[in-house]
Amino acid sequence: MKSVTLGLIIGNRGFFPAHLCETGRKIILKVLEEEGIKVVALSPEETKYGSIVSVTDGQKCADLFKAHREEIDGILITLPNFGEERTIANAIRWSGLDVPVLVHAFPDDMNKMLITDRRDSFCGKMSTCNNLSQYGIKFTLTTLHTVDPESEGFRQDLRNFASVCRVVRGLKGARIGAIGARPAAFNTVRYSEKLLERSGISVDTLDLSEVYGKSARIKADDSRLKAKLEKIHAYVPTNGIPSEATLRMGKLGVVIDEWMTENNLQASALQCWTSMEEFYGVVPCTVMSMMSNELMPSACETDISGVVGMLALALASGKPSALVDWNNNFGDDPDKGVIFHCSNLPKDLFMDETISAANAPKMDYQAIIAGTVGKANTYGTIVGRLKPQPFSYCRVSTDDLKGKITTYLGEGHLTDDPLSTFGGYGVVQIPHLQKLLAFICENGFEHHVAINPSQTAGAVKEALGKYMGWDVYYHA
Repeated sequence: MKSVTLGLIIGNRGFFPAHLCETGRKIILKVLEEEGIKVVALSPEETKYGSIVSVTDGQKCADLFKAHREEIDGILITLPNFGEERTIANAIRWSGLDVPVLVHAFPDDMNKMLITDRRDSFCGKMSTCNNLSQYGIKFTLTTLHTVDPESEGFRQDLRNFASVCRVVRGLKGARIGAIGARPAAFNTVRYSEKLLERSGISVDTLDLSEVYGKSARIKADDSRLKAKLEKIHAYVPTNGIPSEATLRMGKLGVVIDEWMTENNLQASALQCWTSMEEFYGVVPCTVMSMMSNELMPSACETDISGVVGMLALALASGKPSALVDWNNNFGDDPDKGVIFHCSNLPKDLFMDETISAANAPKMDYQAIIAGTVGKANTYGTIVGRLKPQPFSYCRVSTDDLKGKITTYLGEGHLTDDPLSTFGGYGVVQIPHLQKLLAFICENGFEHHVAINPSQTAGAVKEALGKYMGWDVYYHA
């Protein structure tokens, strides 16, 4: 997982106990180091205790942040005492940074309530937030209004905020590859490049004819192909898969990998049927699964909006995301359902052999379209059952008619309920699932949803809603 760098502001106020800033700074820096978070902060040699009070202090802080603008993913404001709210807001404004901001206040000790030690951060936090609001600076709050920075509660707030920072940094400037046109039958995956571009997300396109042509030029003894084939055979069991099919997958992987690298792309979406099977003779699922497993999400059916959700969850958690169908009911349980794809799901999401050898991931053929294009042309799916664990889900959609990007997300559990089916699948349990399904249908969302084996929906909600400015529904 990418480490996060925070710009640190120690708030101080002239007629409050300044020594609290000295001890507070040491505690905060200790906690940030323990959490693996890098820091850009004024030193005690530059300002009193490295805190900011005056206009001059604020300018020093702003200049420091400007000098490190390419490194800073977010800003942490901490208030060991009341804090000088105007200086804090000015420092952020003058820095020119447009990054997430977390506001933290130290709690008072009921045994230290005299003038020499009383913090009043409880009150000062409100004043700081008031000024940030006046300045138009978006900010995030800790779960508790005041909180001990060495507590587990604050550490979890920090981890969540780091996830927010990674999502915002990763999406603003993200580049996504669209490989092939959407399947003609799938109006559902239409999207607006312009709305994504307005949010800093660019889309590069590649025609399938170019993919087929470049693949055909790769010779069997090409070192790039040999290396890719080794990775494919090491990824999942390939027993029973014809060598000609894995050869085609290897060539496809080389072409896509090089195109992604040359164009600095972080994610992709492919037209996975039926041109690929009819005119190239393989499904791209294995290649896509491997990319997703390496935190370069790849969505099927050219679902660009869907892969944005995959990318957001992967950035938040540092774990692979998958794109699945909300596919079936699970008996008569209103809070359970079956998720499924053919599949290109990343192998890390499946049960491994220690849980169930029968449900561990392996390579197979695409059973749904084999009857149409021939089984020999559909090898390359990754099939198995998703392991029981908590998960987050997210769907991003572009609403052209309203000119905005909309999202829903939430959390649930993958269960171990008995189920025998095919493809890549799992049983999910989500509180008030029927309400969620009604929301999806009534608001015209797609049947695809991104999932991730983490509980990061809250952080993604904060990132997409507050800092990206998208419409977000959080299902709870």
